[in-house]
Amino acid sequence: MMEILNTKVAIIGSGPAGLLLGQLLYKAGIEHILIEQRSADYVSARIRAGILEQVSVDLLKQAGVDQQLNELGLPHHGIEILTNGEKHRIDLSALTHGKQVTVYGQTEVTKDLMHARDEAKLTSFYEVNDVKVHEFYDLPYVTFNKDGQEYRVNCDFIAGCDGYHGVCRASVPADKIKTFEKVYPFGWLGILADVPPVSDELIYVQSERGFALCSMRSSTRSRYYLQVPLTDKVEDWSDERFWDELKNRLDKESCEHLVTGPSIEKSIAPLRSFVTEPMRFGNLFLAGDAAHIVPPTGAKGLNLAASDIAYLSSALIEYYLNGSKQGIDEYSEKCLKRVWKAERFSWWMTHLLHRFETESEFDIKIKQAELAYILGSEAGQTTLAENYVGLPYELKKFDELKKVSIKYAT
Repeated sequence: MMEILNTKVAIIGSGPAGLLLGQLLYKAGIEHILIEQRSADYVSARIRAGILEQVSVDLLKQAGVDQQLNELGLPHHGIEILTNGEKHRIDLSALTHGKQVTVYGQTEVTKDLMHARDEAKLTSFYEVNDVKVHEFYDLPYVTFNKDGQEYRVNCDFIAGCDGYHGVCRASVPADKIKTFEKVYPFGWLGILADVPPVSDELIYVQSERGFALCSMRSSTRSRYYLQVPLTDKVEDWSDERFWDELKNRLDKESCEHLVTGPSIEKSIAPLRSFVTEPMRFGNLFLAGDAAHIVPPTGAKGLNLAASDIAYLSSALIEYYLNGSKQGIDEYSEKCLKRVWKAERFSWWMTHLLHRFETESEFDIKIKQAELAYILGSEAGQTTLAENYVGLPYELKKFDELKKVSIKYAT
């Protein structure tokens, strides 16, 4: 016999987008259920990006899950770009009136949100099968199977936070959706190692041998990336080969400071740009990777998911507070304006810093001239810095959510 549950919002997917939405709805007193096909252990162990824009940090504070972030997050006021063997610092804070980014791994964000959800004893279903979304242009509901038991969740809205391969976007009729995609002809080979970072700030490397990135997760754990052909496999790259190639792309000073060690994770990620329009289909909303993918060069993936959730949570809270559908009706348009700006920046950074096999000598010279202009111009550096720290968007403050919660509860 099918078990029937009733709620306000059904959230499909327990990545950062779904978990953050659940936490914000909980703060506002709005009932919801979270549904995830993977296990909780799998979700909490996924290795992802780690650069948070200030607006993302503010949103996590609003959600009440910033304690660990405040203790362990690493504020960064600048980045370095290495080209032609020389490093050039982009002073993010000076160029953006004091703004910064914070290094804090997506894995840790996920764990913090899952811990908060467990503490609040909120309803979550992990390791479910055969998830389907139904009637989302009318009276939506979700069905799934867990441990042989069939469930139906009746709801007002469905939040599709289930990623690029999820069921939510795939359930939209083909004539209602349009997608835009660009696939890049290389990937990023990344390793995670328990070694101190080579620099206090991230180093973006443009070299004749290809792009590299020196990043970190903490003062004792580093994350490094190399541009590699899509035909490469992880098995082709021993730790020794990786470190040797990284040294070949770095400057002499960085090589002298580089500490190597055994990798604790190694993977190759393909790069793509992808956008879905619109992001709302009746009472179904797409958010995060379900709606858009960016190449990681601009550090925008997690931050775009956060801004989607800022808009979506505000829209839902506004609806349940006073019955207004304005935020709901404007959700897709507001999100896509920010999405396309972030897509442009990520595409631009990717083309600026990577080597493409199809580039002519003329193309390479033009790219070098463009980078030289940016690094030698305050206006050029400001453009890069403004996009890197994150373009602004309107956020409801925690106090406003608290008032909403009180009014909703009564």
